[in-house]
Amino acid sequence: MIKRPAPQKVRLRRTMMFMNAQKPGLIKDAYIYGSDSIILDLEDAVAENQKDAARFSLYNALKSVDYGDTEVIVRINGLDTPHWQEDIRCVVAAGADGIRIAKCESAQDVLTVEAHVLAAEREFGVEEGRTLLMAALESPKGILNAYEIVSASARMFGCAISGGDFRKSMHVQIQEGGIEMLTARGQMLLAARAAGVMCFDTMFPNIDDMETFKQEVIQNHKMGFDGKSIVSPKQIQFVHDTFAPTQKEIAYAEKLVRSFDEQADSGVGVYTVDGKMVDIPFFEDARRIIALAKACGVYKGDL
Repeated sequence: MIKRPAPQKVRLRRTMMFMNAQKPGLIKDAYIYGSDSIILDLEDAVAENQKDAARFSLYNALKSVDYGDTEVIVRINGLDTPHWQEDIRCVVAAGADGIRIAKCESAQDVLTVEAHVLAAEREFGVEEGRTLLMAALESPKGILNAYEIVSASARMFGCAISGGDFRKSMHVQIQEGGIEMLTARGQMLLAARAAGVMCFDTMFPNIDDMETFKQEVIQNHKMGFDGKSIVSPKQIQFVHDTFAPTQKEIAYAEKLVRSFDEQADSGVGVYTVDGKMVDIPFFEDARRIIALAKACGVYKGDL
């Protein structure tokens, strides 16, 4: 008998919307827009002399606002600054879901942050292991070390490329079709898939150019990204629609799952569906599509 893989559970992170942690009026209602995750930013969005004020604002928001199902991630300052350690203490004490490690370039960066997160969890009585990590890859070194970074910690749920800093480091500008970042995007995706974590594309800064934004989102989906960093609520719906399985994909996935269930008990591992040869990996991907469709709210079947 062929063993059926267990149904998958999916944590949707199609959109991760950046918000300035220093602005209470903005972050107190962040959940109403419907982004899967929000990223409260303590790094680039906050002036050097306002870091303490931003932490105060963030802490009080997380302690007083119910964000519901919206995941709350905090982008801390880089490890080359004097701010990151206090950022971590604030984030953990406030109960954020995770930390985005800015300018991550090595496994040691991850391990350093992880050690301080664990110390903060113990200090503030937070369940050990609760605070997740993700890595922002912003330089050639970060991209080249992508696999060691994303596989450095069990807390690591994903990685994202930061287009602005990466383009600067490569001495390039934004190009039509994103050719200036294709190699980096591809290498990061390979690392993420090899490590079994999620992968997110960079934000698209021009919120008025929706046509180019849509083209980039479609390309992201075709490349295999799990989602995209965004900067405006007006970008959310298109990303969600694009990253949700289509009815055609769902119907075929259903057919694969049902056909496998019919064949499995007879010991058949390779067979045909709609004239195409399929085997176990096809079934596993079909299960993934069904799970994703359920999480997106576009599947009401009985699988």
